[in-house]
Amino acid sequence: MSKLIKTIPPREILLQALSSLSINRLRSWLTTLGVAVGVFSIISVMTALDAIDKSVESGLTSLGANTFQIQKTPATVFGGGHSRNRYANRKDITYRQAQMFRKLMQDKAGSIGFIISRPASQAKYGSRSTNPDVTMTGGDEQFATSNGYDIREGRNLGSGDIQHARNMVVLGGEVADRLFPAGESPLGKQIRINEGVYTVIGVFEKKGAAFGQSQDNFALIPITRYLDRIDERSSLGITVEAFSQNEYPATLDQAVGAMRLTRGLTVREPNNFDIRTNDSLIDSFRDVQRIIGSGAFIISFMALLTAGVGIMNIMLVSVTERTREIGIRKSIGAPRSSIRNQFLAEALVLSITGGVIGIAAGVGTGNIIALQLNLPMIFPWLWIAVSIAVCSAIGMAFGIFPAWKAAGLDPVEALRPK
Repeated sequence: MSKLIKTIPPREILLQALSSLSINRLRSWLTTLGVAVGVFSIISVMTALDAIDKSVESGLTSLGANTFQIQKTPATVFGGGHSRNRYANRKDITYRQAQMFRKLMQDKAGSIGFIISRPASQAKYGSRSTNPDVTMTGGDEQFATSNGYDIREGRNLGSGDIQHARNMVVLGGEVADRLFPAGESPLGKQIRINEGVYTVIGVFEKKGAAFGQSQDNFALIPITRYLDRIDERSSLGITVEAFSQNEYPATLDQAVGAMRLTRGLTVREPNNFDIRTNDSLIDSFRDVQRIIGSGAFIISFMALLTAGVGIMNIMLVSVTERTREIGIRKSIGAPRSSIRNQFLAEALVLSITGGVIGIAAGVGTGNIIALQLNLPMIFPWLWIAVSIAVCSAIGMAFGIFPAWKAAGLDPVEALRPK
C-alpha cells in the first residue's frame, strides 16, 4: 500500500484535487473569481490595445506615405489644463496664411491642400437622413490628392467652386450610401446639411476606418463657403505631399520654415503650430498605450495579489477541516510529498481556473470593444501565455505554505479525538 501511494501519478493527484474542491463548490468558485477579475482587467485592456495597434499602420492611410499636416495644435495633448490652454491660446491658422504658405511652397511640394471640419452634422435628402455624426468638411481642389481620396462618381471640387464659394458638395462614400440607395445616382441632387442646401457633384471612393473612426462619413464643401457661411474663425489644417519619399525630409524642413515666415515668427520664437506626421501619430498612440497599459497592470496586480491571499486563506481553512483525512493517509504510509503535491494541485487548479475564466472574458470584452471601433478581432497570445504563467506562479506561491503545513502534520495528533 505504501509503495502504491508513493507512486501516485500526477493525473491521480489532479483528480483528487478536483474531487476535494468539488466538495465546497461555492467556496471554490468564489476564490477563482478573485483571480478571474485580475486577469480579466489586464487581458481585456491589452486585447483592445493590441487590436488598435494592429490597425495603426493601415490607419495611417489617412496620411499618405509622403504626406504630413500642419495644424494649430498637436493631434494628442497630454497634461493638465495648463498644457491645453497653451495650445488653445495659439492664433488660428487663417485662410490667408494658408494661401501665403502655398505661394511660398510653390514648386517645392507635390500638392498642398487646405482642410477645416466640424463634427456632429446631419445630412438629409427628402425623407432620408443620416445620423447626426457626419463631419462637415471645408476643403479646396487639392483635398482629394492630399488626403488620398479617389472619385467614385461625378467630379471633385474645382478652382471655380473655391473662388466663387459655390454651394457644391462631394459626399464621402458612407454618407452617399445612406442617402441614396443602390442604383440611385446622387449627382445633381440637392441635399440639406444642417441649415445649408448643397448640390451633389461627386462621391468619393470609400477608404474604410482609421483608428476606429470612419474616413467616409463626411461631406466636403468649398472651404471658402465653409468660412463664409459656417465658421469664419476656425483654424485650418494644411496637408502637404512631398514629391517622393526621398524628398520628404527636405520638404518637411522647407514647410516648417515657410510656416514660420507665414506666422511672422522671429528666430528666437518657438513654433506656434504643430506638424502631424505618421511618426508623430504612432508616438502619440504609443504614449496613450503605455498610460492605459500601466493603469491596467497596476489594477491587475492588486487584484491578483488579493486573490492570492484569498487562495492561501482558503487552503489553510481546508487544511484545518481535513486534518483527520491527512492523518489517515499518513498513518497508512502516504509520504509528505504526496500530501504536499495534492494541496499544491488544489491551489493551482483554483488559480489557473480563475485565469482561464478571466482570459475568456477579457478576450471577449476586448474584441467587443475592438469591433465597436471597427477594428479587427485579435487574440493576444503573448498576454494569454503570460497570464497562465502568472496564475501558475500565484497558485504555487500562495499554496506552498498551506501545502507545507498539511504535509507536516503529525498523524498521531491529526487522529487524536477533539
